[in-house]
Amino acid sequence: MTTEPLFLLSKAKEPLVLLPGMMCDARLFGPQIKVFGRTRAVHLAPINAHDNVEALAREVLATAPERFALAGLSMGGIIAMEVMRQAPDRVTRLALMDTNAQKETPKVAASREPQIARVMAGLLPEVMREEMKPNYLAPADGNEVILDLVMEMALDQGEGVFLRQSRALQRRPDQQATLRQIKVPVLVLCGEHDALCPLKRHEFMTDIIGDNAELVVIENAGHLPTLEQPEATTTAMQAWLER
Repeated sequence: MTTEPLFLLSKAKEPLVLLPGMMCDARLFGPQIKVFGRTRAVHLAPINAHDNVEALAREVLATAPERFALAGLSMGGIIAMEVMRQAPDRVTRLALMDTNAQKETPKVAASREPQIARVMAGLLPEVMREEMKPNYLAPADGNEVILDLVMEMALDQGEGVFLRQSRALQRRPDQQATLRQIKVPVLVLCGEHDALCPLKRHEFMTDIIGDNAELVVIENAGHLPTLEQPEATTTAMQAWLER
């Protein structure tokens, strides 16, 4: 069997750029990459080299194809909105998953400081473990496997990435004006039980974007539906890519 037909099919479809969440890497989108990589070019853009959202978005644009579909989860969604603000003509469609278009509140920004201090003291595993268990996943059997993967990704990223990403989130800009200007198809996706970025925020984003946005709620999922409910998430993304 030759690879030429697959290569030609991948070239015919717009590339897909994926932006992972805080302290995550390509493994966050493992099930989706396995499916979409069969029919199109898939690029995973790291968002770990700078401590501000604007610079992170510029780096994404510097390495991305000329035109591309863009999907980001959590912090990846925050960077995706800034990419859209900086270069709207390059993004053919946008997926915002379990994320937040508003700037960080003073309360949440302040709550990051003890975490930053503890990570600087060498306690990254403890900080991640305390943050994950109550906030990341919907109640379900088998969560420990996903939590172990999230911990593995975080430890692979390391303390420096935690510090830079925390600062970027603390100082992130509000993107409501960006959302109002979007003219391309948008998927707004949220886990039903997301405690970090709850459904009401995604309803708000959908309303701001207007007719170009479609809201999809993934049942029995929390903040990481790509791993918690991979089939449902992939199906929603496939429909978005075909709109």
